[in-house]
Amino acid sequence: MEVAASGGGGPQFDPRTVEAVFRDFKGRRAGLIKALTSDVDEFYQQCDPEKENLCLYGYPGELWEVALPAEEVPPELPEPALGINFARDGMQEKDWLSLVAVHSDTWLLSVAFYFGARFGFDRADRKRLFTLINDLPTIFEVVTGSAKKQAKEKTSGSSHNSNKSKSGSKARASESAKHSKPPAKEEDDEIDEEDEEDQGECAACGESYAKAPDEFWICCDICEKWYHGKCVKITPARAEHIKQYKCPACNNKRVRP
Repeated sequence: MEVAASGGGGPQFDPRTVEAVFRDFKGRRAGLIKALTSDVDEFYQQCDPEKENLCLYGYPGELWEVALPAEEVPPELPEPALGINFARDGMQEKDWLSLVAVHSDTWLLSVAFYFGARFGFDRADRKRLFTLINDLPTIFEVVTGSAKKQAKEKTSGSSHNSNKSKSGSKARASESAKHSKPPAKEEDDEIDEEDEEDQGECAACGESYAKAPDEFWICCDICEKWYHGKCVKITPARAEHIKQYKCPACNNKRVRP
């Protein structure tokens, strides 16, 4: 267990730059995360509902402490949520820890921007401080496990978007088989809006491009007709490996002597 031994007020620390405030924030955050994760059994025992109003403090040295609130009014720093121990036995443990985590996130922000206000951070400094803080997962996200889930989804999404972008880029670069959308028909200069919507029809299903602009399209190198990828069972990934695409109709044509 890692705790501070200085009572509710905790070690005094006066950061005066954005970087120093952020270091203070990260240290306190690390201590609170320890209390709610790796040291959770000790934390749970210390939050006895039979005791007086208790608070969870985080300190810059990555330490935590369950203690009574500061006696002086107003306190030196903003105070954490009061009486976290009273709800301990009236809730599911995971729900109680999640609630404490939410209040801990709120307290960390209040402390960080207390320093910002005290030392006169301007608009740009406050924005930079918030950006640095916002790049970290919240304590609630760490405690509930949603931080790992979000990171996994972000990695998966980035990989998917990268492959999609690569496929789309190659489709646009090719003038023949691989296109992301069909070009408009070349007709008279004066075309009304209804005609424009009918331009670029799929040769298989007859649906116009205007009705499905986000779908993958492919053009036959022989007849130069456009098809939905799904209509001819061609995916963007498969299209990348096709040097010359022949639609089903052109493939079925017999060569006459």
